[in-house]
Amino acid sequence: MLDVAVIEEPAAAEASLDPIRRRILAALAEPGSAAALAARLGLARQKVNYHLKELERHGLVELAEERRKGNVTERVYRATAASYVISPAVLAAVSPDPSRSPDQLSARWLLALGSRLVQEVGTLLTGAARAQRRVASFGIDAEVRFASAADRTAFADELAEAVATLVARYHDESAPGGRSHRVVVGLHQIPAAPAPAASPAPDSDTDTGSAPDAVPDSGPGQENAR
Repeated sequence: MLDVAVIEEPAAAEASLDPIRRRILAALAEPGSAAALAARLGLARQKVNYHLKELERHGLVELAEERRKGNVTERVYRATAASYVISPAVLAAVSPDPSRSPDQLSARWLLALGSRLVQEVGTLLTGAARAQRRVASFGIDAEVRFASAADRTAFADELAEAVATLVARYHDESAPGGRSHRVVVGLHQIPAAPAPAASPAPDSDTDTGSAPDAVPDSGPGQENAR
């Protein structure tokens, strides 16, 4: 079983989004038969069998083993991955395009970069799986708490300069046999966890929870200014 699998086909994405099939996929983190799944999920075995066939057809579950019980052969399935990501390639013509309006201060552009990352890495993983090879990649995940917006701006400026310096040092357009790599660096505020629902006191203002830092609305690229 893979840790993460990328869904690139629209039909497979549609199959994975069905509520019952999502429950089956989650349950098949551990192998199970249609009968076992039906009992665990409180569904009719016939219905579970139908959904299992659809999930298998789209490569989301696979046959783990067959058990012989008297005159009956029990088929045991497992999910092909512990979790799934739907690639923006599923939406094809309407998937985000970072080259359309590049803007380092735009949260929507950052989202477009992330979407391209999922699509490109997903394509690499699919090809590597077929060739039984590994994908060469590198990632950094860090959390930083800024004392002020000015510190955040200074950090972003220094980070941009450091990345630009490294890219200039190692980029070789004419290297024989060289391979192009994508470098993506993003900075965004971590969303606050949803606050527990509570009944407001009579005649009192309702607190809707913490909001991101406010920024002037001065154009399409300013919704997440540094």
